[in-house]
Amino acid sequence: MTDDRYVQGIPFSQLAERFGTPLFVYDGAVLADRYGRLRDGLDPPVDLFYSLKANPNVAVCAALRGLGAGAEVSSLAELETAFRAGVPAADIIFPGPGKSPAELAACLDAGIHAIVCESVGELALVNQLARARGTRARVAIRVNPEFSLRSTTLAMGGKPRQFGIDETQLRREGLDLAGRFPHVEVIGVHVYMGTRILDANVVVENTVRILDLARDLSARLGFPLRLVDVGGGLGVPYFEGERELDTDAMLPRLNEAFGGFRTEHPGTRLVMELGRYLTAPAGTYLIGVRYTKTSQGERFAVADGGTHHHLAAVGIGSFVKRDFPMFLANRDGMGEPSPWTIAGPLCTPNDTLGRHVALPALRPGDLLGVRYSGAYGPTASPGLFLGHGYPAEVLVHSGVPYLVRERDEPADLLARQHLPDPLAPVPTGAGPTRSPSTVPEMEAR
Repeated sequence: MTDDRYVQGIPFSQLAERFGTPLFVYDGAVLADRYGRLRDGLDPPVDLFYSLKANPNVAVCAALRGLGAGAEVSSLAELETAFRAGVPAADIIFPGPGKSPAELAACLDAGIHAIVCESVGELALVNQLARARGTRARVAIRVNPEFSLRSTTLAMGGKPRQFGIDETQLRREGLDLAGRFPHVEVIGVHVYMGTRILDANVVVENTVRILDLARDLSARLGFPLRLVDVGGGLGVPYFEGERELDTDAMLPRLNEAFGGFRTEHPGTRLVMELGRYLTAPAGTYLIGVRYTKTSQGERFAVADGGTHHHLAAVGIGSFVKRDFPMFLANRDGMGEPSPWTIAGPLCTPNDTLGRHVALPALRPGDLLGVRYSGAYGPTASPGLFLGHGYPAEVLVHSGVPYLVRERDEPADLLARQHLPDPLAPVPTGAGPTRSPSTVPEMEAR
C-alpha cells in the first residue's frame, strides 16, 4: 500500500502543489504488485483480463496491458480505450446486458475475441449483423446460474437478473443455437457471480461450480468449450473489520480446479476478470481542507473535493454507510486524534466523505488522503453536480508522475451546450456582456 505521505518516494504534498486538488493519484508500482501476485501464483494458462469499468483511464489500462492483461469492456468508449492502451482484439471480450447495434457492429468489425451475449434477443441481433457482413460472430453465452454465492456484497446471479440467460432456460429449452442462429459461433460460457468477495473459500467454490456448469452446458447444447470466463469479483478490505483476501490459501486450490479442467479440455481458454482488486489499492484521492468549523459540538473540515468525485467512498450501495480510511497527507499530526466530519463543497448534507473520522487537529490548507480510491471514483460519481466537473488524475510510473487526465474547467462543461438564438441574452447597457464560457463558476444559484 502507498505510504501515508509518499508515493514512490514523492510527497503527496508535492503532487498536490504541482497538479492541484482534488486529485486522484495512482501508484503504478501497486498495480504491478497486485497483478504480479496473481499472475505468478496462478497456473499460467489462466488469462487475467482487466475490467475497465473499475477505472477506465487509458494510462491505467496501458500500465496493466504492459503487464500482460487483456480487457473486459462494456461500451464503445471502453473498447476504444482498450485499443488505445495497446490491447489487441484477440484479448478483448465485451459483456453487458443492453448493447446497442453500434456496439455490436464495432465488436464484429474489430474482430474481438468474443461478444458475451446476455439474452436470446441479443443472439438474434448478433446473428443478423453477422449475416449482413457475411461472417460468423464469436460469442460466449453469459449464464445466470441457479446457484448463488454465500458471501458477496453485490450478487449478480442466482436470482432474477438482467444479466445473462437463465441456466434453467438453457437446460430446458436448449435454444437450438446452430439452427436458430447460423451466423453465430458459440465458443464458450461466461459467468459472473458477484463482487467484493473477501473469502478465499467462496472464490474457489464459485470457480469450481462455474467450471462444472460450463462442462454440462457444452455437452447439453453441443458447442465446443473454447472459452470459459469464471468472472472474478475479488474484493479489497475497505472497511474496519474486513481482512485482505487470503491469496496464499486461494491460489493453490484454484490451480487444482483449473488443472483438472485443463486435463479434460486442453484447448479451452480460461479467463478470470479483475477490476477493483487491481486498481483500488493503487489509488489515493487527495483533497484540500478549505475551512474548519464546529457545529453543535461536532468538528467539521470542509474540503475542495467530495462525493461528486468519489461517491463509492461513502459506502454507496451498502445497506449501512461506511467510510473509506482517510489520513492526513501533508504533515505530522499534533496531539491525540479526535473525531472529524469531512465534508465536500456541495450544497447537500449528503456530501460527507467521512463521519467521525479519527484525525489530528486539522486546519485550512491541510491535505487529506482517501485510501483504496483507484476503483469506481470519478466514473461512478455525479461529477457534473453543481458544475464542478471531474478532477485531475495522475499516474506515478517508475518514480515519475504523469498527468493522465486534465481537470475540468467551466469552459469544458459549457463547450458542448448550445444556446438557441431566441434565448440569447439581450445587452441592457448595464454592463459588458460575457459569453457563457466566461461566466464565473457559482456566480448564480
